[in-house]
Amino acid sequence: MICPFCSHLESKVIDTRPTDEGTSIRRRRECLSCKKRFTTYEVVEHMPLFVIKKDGSRQPFDKQKLLKGLFHACEKRPVPLQTLEGVADEVEQFLLNSMEREIPTSTIGELIMKRLKSIDQVAYVRFVSVYRSFEDVDSFLKELNRLRTGD
Repeated sequence: MICPFCSHLESKVIDTRPTDEGTSIRRRRECLSCKKRFTTYEVVEHMPLFVIKKDGSRQPFDKQKLLKGLFHACEKRPVPLQTLEGVADEVEQFLLNSMEREIPTSTIGELIMKRLKSIDQVAYVRFVSVYRSFEDVDSFLKELNRLRTGD
């Protein structure tokens, strides 16, 4: 670390503490040349996630949009807000851990459907009907039958 006072390249760490609920680290340092002390902060660099839409366009991942879709699917259903936020957090964490920086909407949709199916079947069918853009009653009934048989 370069000393901000004398530009010497070497310093020693005197004290290290987590800050901001563990999202960064504060370090007190002492320059080995001029002996002055200074503070540095270390934070994790997050790479942005991009969503590839059906039309091929790309836009930044927005967890709020994901939550909005979950809210619509679970409207008037006995699903607690904490559960929906948990699903959104799980999906976001899965995407961040995947090391892919561009994720197709189909991947995100499948992740949500998988989780909704075990939370509330009505919400699942609502989400699937919008996500898969059912064109007619037959495709809707096929999905209901699949849900019934456990496929």
